[in-house]
Amino acid sequence: MPEESKLPVPPNIFMDLQNVSMTFQSGRRHTEALREVTFSMREGEFVTLIGPSGCGKTTILRILANLVAATSGSVTVLGGSPAEARRKRLIGFAFQEAALLDWRTVLDNVLLPLEVLGRKNGERTARELLSLVGLEGFEGHFPDELSGGMQQRVSIARALSFDPRLLLMDEPFGSLDMITRERMGQELLRIWQKTEKTVLFVTHSIQEAVMLSDRVLVMSPRPATILAEVKVALPRPRGPEVREHGEFLRLTTKLREMLV
Repeated sequence: MPEESKLPVPPNIFMDLQNVSMTFQSGRRHTEALREVTFSMREGEFVTLIGPSGCGKTTILRILANLVAATSGSVTVLGGSPAEARRKRLIGFAFQEAALLDWRTVLDNVLLPLEVLGRKNGERTARELLSLVGLEGFEGHFPDELSGGMQQRVSIARALSFDPRLLLMDEPFGSLDMITRERMGQELLRIWQKTEKTVLFVTHSIQEAVMLSDRVLVMSPRPATILAEVKVALPRPRGPEVREHGEFLRLTTKLREMLV
């Protein structure tokens, strides 16, 4: 695991990466995925990572979730290590695919993390979350009876089931058609505003990044580092009409130029 930072993290910083590097080894082959990545987030922020395919965006999420260990650098979540954050159930993860269990109902899929944690009487929480994501009345359905967008709603509800402080989202709408994707973006904004979670989001869509985020972090090709931070000062709440806003168009153009 990366060493703990010797410098204290400011109290208003929720999550912090300092000079994080990651090299994967396969036999004699070494692949440098990340090189001295540094950024932080404040609680309640919505931050998006964008960059070329394969540049290491997902690797950053996996390091934060304690699924892989960084080769070097410092990573803290609420002042502790990713391992501590995972033990304390501070982090929820929504993957690119919904990854629902076909033989479990919608309700039972949302209940799964609570069952693993040994928490009893979680059904009320699960039903409240399904209502939050707009799936009230679908508790008894099975995944193959749902559209792709509805499956992703179940995935988000499942990720929120144990009330994590940080939600990591790895391009959760990437497999959806454009119209459904835009609708899911609006749903995610509504859920985020309701739950006040801290969100780190990965996408390849520049428009999606601007629509959702407080800040967009632009990553370089592998070995990846943070090239730029772009603040999104568009007013909230944001509806579809924001896409016609002059500032929205300026920001999407700016980000597109950075990624060429």
